[in-house]
Amino acid sequence: MTIHSEREPGEGKPASLQKARSASGTGTLGKAISLLDIVAGSEYPMRFTEILAISDQPRGTLHRQLTNLLEEGLLSVNRDHTYELGFRLLNLASTAWANNQFRIIAEPHLRWLHEQTGETVHLGVLKGSDVIYLDKVEGRQSVRMYSQIGNASPAYCTGVGKAAMACLADDVLEALMLEMKFQRFTEHTLHTPDALRRDIQIIRKTGCAYDREEHEVGIRCIAAPIQSRDRKFLAGVSVTGPAYRISQEALDGWAEPVRQTAQLIMTDMHTRLGPRS
Repeated sequence: MTIHSEREPGEGKPASLQKARSASGTGTLGKAISLLDIVAGSEYPMRFTEILAISDQPRGTLHRQLTNLLEEGLLSVNRDHTYELGFRLLNLASTAWANNQFRIIAEPHLRWLHEQTGETVHLGVLKGSDVIYLDKVEGRQSVRMYSQIGNASPAYCTGVGKAAMACLADDVLEALMLEMKFQRFTEHTLHTPDALRRDIQIIRKTGCAYDREEHEVGIRCIAAPIQSRDRKFLAGVSVTGPAYRISQEALDGWAEPVRQTAQLIMTDMHTRLGPRS
């Protein structure tokens, strides 16, 4: 059993887990999902008082919500009375991942791109101002990426995210940027709307987006956009590797296979998931 040191409620939490997070749920289900988000986003198992400080729910309501989530197997409680995600969520996530038709359609194309480059390939979908990673083919090299399927990253500083955002209409893009909290993760992060606008214009012209150590120091990638015909579904595919091994010239050399992979996924998606005549 892990012993956690004493800490103040909310100490060490990402900004996304502060009070503003509680606004995401209004009804009973929304509040329960908000609690799951809080526990999932914590770097360590949380105590009741810590969840209470962040959730902004009344103590009695919070107690009932946590009890219900425990009974449903969506949360679990440890011997030191801290809360973690329950195993039932793993089963739900596994089923959702296995049955995701878009991922299934994209998988052979991801493997082809991996064969062409030897580096890690990611598939991600744009959700709000984040990109959610749906699939990953690990690189053959000894140094590997620690990204995980299901994780969310800010769209404005990731290759997949910027590629997907480049497909948005200007008014939609502007509205989305108003929602973003630009955080400077590295010295290379595009942390202003103007910088992001300029980069998006280049992506629209070239069909490729770059992450030049913008989200993580030492990590570079090149990505291309995938979109549905109505632009309601936006995604991207990328090749990622460590900066010490992947030069800008190497990234540029992968531009065509990355664009080709995105186009093939898009074509297959429209053919297999489109309306039947």
